[in-house]
Amino acid sequence: MSTTKSNTNYHRKLEELISKLDRRPKLLLHSCCAPCSSYCLIYLLPYFDITCFFYNPNITDRDEYDKRLAELYRLCEILSKGTVLSDTFSLRVIEGDYEPGVFTSNVEERGLTGEPEGGRRCDMCFRMRLQKTYETALAAGADYFATTLTISPHKNAQLINEIGYSIDKDMWLPADFKKNDGYKRSIELSAKYDLYRQNYCGCWLSRRDVAAGGAPFERGRCVDERKDKS
Repeated sequence: MSTTKSNTNYHRKLEELISKLDRRPKLLLHSCCAPCSSYCLIYLLPYFDITCFFYNPNITDRDEYDKRLAELYRLCEILSKGTVLSDTFSLRVIEGDYEPGVFTSNVEERGLTGEPEGGRRCDMCFRMRLQKTYETALAAGADYFATTLTISPHKNAQLINEIGYSIDKDMWLPADFKKNDGYKRSIELSAKYDLYRQNYCGCWLSRRDVAAGGAPFERGRCVDERKDKS
């Protein structure tokens, strides 16, 4: 398991940053999936002009990848209509390249296939996705880049923020979205909007660990939790 010595309250750092804003900056938000993005977007939209960036080469199953991307588009459409928040916001989605081979090569070349969930394999995955988000943010003229990953209780928010700061301390938007019941709110919003919620992070190794009886991300619930509409 990856550990860091820091115990910084990144939610407080985000609140402090927001309190000093004198305009609506442009934010490129790395989105891992619609459920994790739900609360993050509702929290951030009053303060930032947001573009979601879907770059997740760790999702090695193409059908799974397409399903999560489609749900992100659907969530952004819901939030853009102005029925959730008091104002209407324009939400864009940028699709990163689908390149699971890059993720797989990095895992195999570094001997990380035997790493447990939350170990060095995940460190590498965070760095890969955040670096690409940063590069895309620069190209798009964004003021900040961030990720939805910290909303999960299964993700190391300290590590994720340290990686973000190491890439660019001035452009990184610190956050720990699970704080103040953020994760609970994401579950409630997922149910409200009937969002597809997966039970593993994305790579075949994560899925393998869940199948072998490891700790599933949604505590053993089935992969597709949406209600049967028939």
